[in-house]
Amino acid sequence: AFFSSLFAKENLNSMSEEQLNLYDRLINEPSNDWDIYYWATEAKPTPVEFDNEVMAALRDFAKNKKREQRLRQPDLEYLFESPH
Repeated sequence: AFFSSLFAKENLNSMSEEQLNLYDRLINEPSNDWDIYYWATEAKPTPVEFDNEVMAALRDFAKNKKREQRLRQPDLEYLFESPH
């Protein structure tokens, strides 16, 4: 998921092994990436088994306190390539 990959890019290098394990479980066990997004944005309550320090960090990240521009248009060069 785009959202959790941005979080990972900013945070994985500073995580402990335990936190990395919690993150790995968080992104691999829920059957739907949207669930993670809803929990992170607090649109839905986080289930107890995933409500840990990593989820708290993800919720904090979702609030985007730095107001970073996180949306990026896809590269469109392929549209302009001449057919081979």
